[in-house]
Amino acid sequence: MKICMLGAGALGCSIGGVLARGGSDVIFVDRFQAHVDAINANGLKMRFDDGDETVGIKAYTSCEGLAPVDLVIVLVKSAATRAAIESARPLVSPDTLVMSIQNGLGHEEILAEVVGREHVLAAKTYVGGVFLEPGHIVSGYKGKQTYIGELDGRLTPRLLAVVDEFNKAGLLATASTNIYGTMWDKLLVNVATGAVCAITRLPYGWLYKVPEIEQTALAAVAEGIAVARANEIGLVSEDPRYFWDLAAEGLPAGFKTSMLQSLEKGEITEVDFINGSVVRWGERSGIATPVNQTLVALTKGIENFQQHFGKR
Repeated sequence: MKICMLGAGALGCSIGGVLARGGSDVIFVDRFQAHVDAINANGLKMRFDDGDETVGIKAYTSCEGLAPVDLVIVLVKSAATRAAIESARPLVSPDTLVMSIQNGLGHEEILAEVVGREHVLAAKTYVGGVFLEPGHIVSGYKGKQTYIGELDGRLTPRLLAVVDEFNKAGLLATASTNIYGTMWDKLLVNVATGAVCAITRLPYGWLYKVPEIEQTALAAVAEGIAVARANEIGLVSEDPRYFWDLAAEGLPAGFKTSMLQSLEKGEITEVDFINGSVVRWGERSGIATPVNQTLVALTKGIENFQQHFGKR
């Protein structure tokens, strides 16, 4: 299967690199010139629990001139989703599938508006990745599940083909008939750790040692569960601690959430698509979400500080 990772940050490289190791024909498209140059010159250097490995992958800064692929996996920052898929039109043939594995909610609607709902799959993953330097990442994929589904919940041959491609590479993938419930399950994992990690600047090994952070995280997740319940979303659990514990399962002590990684690079985070999703759905459902509102406000405050006063 020919696959384009549209967005080759830490997670895009983690998933794309493992797929390439497994025999998929993978290309990367990413705007970070130094990263693209390093991958083309030296391969993608991947650090695993049992050692390092270099994977040969072609990388580009633009989709211009590229041929259509079988699957486009979208892993750009949430705010860049529409612009990225617009620029990726050369990759999309009548048979191409487009699949978001981004954190949060709302990306599938954007993709459907651009390429058509008939092309879109939805997915959520618990795979992790950490960017070390251009062309070099840490991949945390072992034992981490990825759930992939059709928007209408059907088990189609094309869905099963994508799931098989992931499993063939060693990525644990499952075809979901309740992908929206799965998306909320992953959303609550991100609600548990994303913003509190970004605000405190703590990696997981220290994040989980502060009782007050744990209490805040559990309260944020509880608000999300209440909103999901009001909207009849089927969750895997309604215990906030389940999502708090799941967030760190199998990840190294030095792991940082994507929100913290964004702030460290002086970039805008995905808080609007994560904690902000709980707030928006809560407003529509008449459910108060003060903890998530506070986490959104604090994260945006840090973003604005960095934009106006520089990264510190």
